[in-house]
Amino acid sequence: MFRKSLAALTLSLAAPMVAAEPVKMCVFDVIGANGDVFNMVKDYALEMKSHGVDFDLRPYTDEGVAVGDFNSGQCDVVAATDLRTRPFNRFTGSISAVGAIPNYDDLRTVLATLAQERAAPLMKENGYEVLGIVPVGAGYLFVNDRSIDTAGELAGKRMATLDYQKDAIHMVNYVKATVVPSDITNFAGKFNNGSVDTAYAPAFAYEALELYKGIGDNGGIVAYPLAQLTIQIIAKDDVFDDALAQASREVAWGMYGQAMDLINRLEQAIPEEKWIRIAPAEIEGYQEMFRENRLQLRDGTGGAEQVYSEKMMGLLANIRCASNPGASECTAGNRE
Repeated sequence: MFRKSLAALTLSLAAPMVAAEPVKMCVFDVIGANGDVFNMVKDYALEMKSHGVDFDLRPYTDEGVAVGDFNSGQCDVVAATDLRTRPFNRFTGSISAVGAIPNYDDLRTVLATLAQERAAPLMKENGYEVLGIVPVGAGYLFVNDRSIDTAGELAGKRMATLDYQKDAIHMVNYVKATVVPSDITNFAGKFNNGSVDTAYAPAFAYEALELYKGIGDNGGIVAYPLAQLTIQIIAKDDVFDDALAQASREVAWGMYGQAMDLINRLEQAIPEEKWIRIAPAEIEGYQEMFRENRLQLRDGTGGAEQVYSEKMMGLLANIRCASNPGASECTAGNRE
């Protein structure tokens, strides 16, 4: 009898924890339930069933409303861009720091590092926990005039700028462009109808948000990543126990290849003539400008608020210098 009870107990401990009821997740996708992000989150939720979690996914086309409903307790979990989730975790929210991850190889290293169990303590902050991070592509500058291909030529131009993105506002002011406050629901319309000269977005927006209309015959897309954007899955830190939270992060990391396949297809689908390829010398200038801005946004200097995590800025600098040790920023005494 004792052996039978012990066996039953062992089996119950080995089985995945089954939630008493579905975990409600607010999911932002600018396209809604038919969008690529929502479909990726559906795949994540399907995989999490094997860990005993049943998600009730609720699509939102307005990111602010999705985060607001999460804050008010209408959802247990939210999936939204790191631009919106930064207040919940400054460390992971700093992945999208301007110019901090210049290529997808470095992005892969970053996300692989953060999915490891030893990074778990950094996933908790202010009573919230990051349950997963999935890339949605580099953010590029869309312009209505191909001559806008250097930072200097941005001076005086009208830029659609997310009104809650403090680092973007600082950057626009830094290059002496004009901030036109916008949000995720209207920035594309402003660019397409000519109310602004520039906007920034991942490649998916070219077709999905019809940014090709704003580009027209004379514009293009500057082929240099302003930032690497991600969707982050955030929960109150008591929704999952530590083991389940780590399993969730590993499930999300397992979707990296799927996400990058989609990103690469979307970028390659944009006609080559729409890309504005900039000279190596200009790239070096962009990198130094971005670096100066990151330092100001890390330290709260130069009129900037303290936006970026110092720990994340150090990690990203180490990864950049490991992949490109000859970069000027990687010399002694010149590291972030």
